[in-house]
Amino acid sequence: MRGVFVTGTDTGVGKTVLSAALMLRYPDATYWKPIQTGPDDDTSEVGRLSGGQVCAEGIRHPDPVSPHLSRTRIDLDALVRRTFGTAVVIEGAGGVLVPVNESQTMADFMVKLGLPVMVATRTTLGTINHTVLTIEALRARSLKIAGVVMIGDRNSDNRAAIERYGKVSVLAEMPRFDPLTPECLRSWAETLPKDLIP
Repeated sequence: MRGVFVTGTDTGVGKTVLSAALMLRYPDATYWKPIQTGPDDDTSEVGRLSGGQVCAEGIRHPDPVSPHLSRTRIDLDALVRRTFGTAVVIEGAGGVLVPVNESQTMADFMVKLGLPVMVATRTTLGTINHTVLTIEALRARSLKIAGVVMIGDRNSDNRAAIERYGKVSVLAEMPRFDPLTPECLRSWAETLPKDLIP
């Protein structure tokens, strides 16, 4: 499988908007959110924002709970067997160590997929600790880190600290768009490096 896995330091950090931006930058890719909990339909939102190809298959649980509390036991091996004829932008649920069943976490899923991981993080207070912890968890599993994207009002001090202590590149800083439209997201996406998906 070829593509990138988008994770975050937290729920609601901006993974879905970042995924849509990647789809705009790579219009031949396919978006997939294999595990979705809560009432929001991230797949439809990525489709709306990017106009790109999305895969709606996967685990869907309407309540805003951790995936391991889903009514259906999540079998990561079954999800990994899903194949695509294009590069993929895969969006995780929550953060790296979110449990998905009685013994596995989202990180185990990332290991099985073997894709480079892009970390979406906030710009606000607390982001240094959350981001560096996320990076350490990824490195402990020998996962390749594609880079970090900071989301929110620019904070050059936090950016410098993440790069220094995390020993990682901050690829971009994405503002909170209000309103969030395909047009404004497309303009921002065009500033992203073109080699993010190998």
